[in-house]
Amino acid sequence: MIPIRDENPADRVPWATYVIIAVNVGVFAYQLSLSPAALEAFWFRWAVVPARFLADPLAPAEIATVFTSMFMHGGWLHIAFNMLYLWIFGNNVEDRFGHFGFAAFYVTCGIAACLAQMLATASATIPSLGASGAIAGVLGGYLVLFPGAVVVTIIPVFFFIEVARLPAYLVIIFWFVVQLASALVSLGHTASAGGVAWFAHIGGFVAGLLLAAPAALRHRRTRAMRPPTP
Repeated sequence: MIPIRDENPADRVPWATYVIIAVNVGVFAYQLSLSPAALEAFWFRWAVVPARFLADPLAPAEIATVFTSMFMHGGWLHIAFNMLYLWIFGNNVEDRFGHFGFAAFYVTCGIAACLAQMLATASATIPSLGASGAIAGVLGGYLVLFPGAVVVTIIPVFFFIEVARLPAYLVIIFWFVVQLASALVSLGHTASAGGVAWFAHIGGFVAGLLLAAPAALRHRRTRAMRPPTP
């Protein structure tokens, strides 16, 4: 299932989401300007390398990579799908948290995703990069805050494509099940080979769930305290 938009209008302009998208696109444009050798050096300098980080976790240069890696991508499809998901789901989560609150939420989910991936692949010597973990946190937050929102989704069925309007909880839970299954299959193979950082997705998603839960509870209490509309 590939979501293409939701039917959940926001009350404010999602400036933080726009800025995050712009930074990701800007960094990717810079990557495209690099030669293959320079790009590889760029990845190894600014992306998280689990074995290197865990060997000296208090080094400022290593701590910096936890943040810089969130704005790097490995190719066109990588950034295209990440930005699509952030565009669809980020505005509503930002609407609930506010601009600065959403920025803090996003970065916190990204940190949790990075730590989860490092714990799962502690001996890996290849760079781990991408906004996927932070965006997984946005999906977790959206699931808690707007489970019943309608998401317009493309569903490939053999050689045909169906477009369906599905509840957000179904789309996001399906996404998470795929991530979890893929992470379990990848166990034992992630330390020495590249590929998708499945555990980053899981870590970011769980962080998003936990961080959004208090906001969801406050919103429901506020609605319950409002007098009924005559």
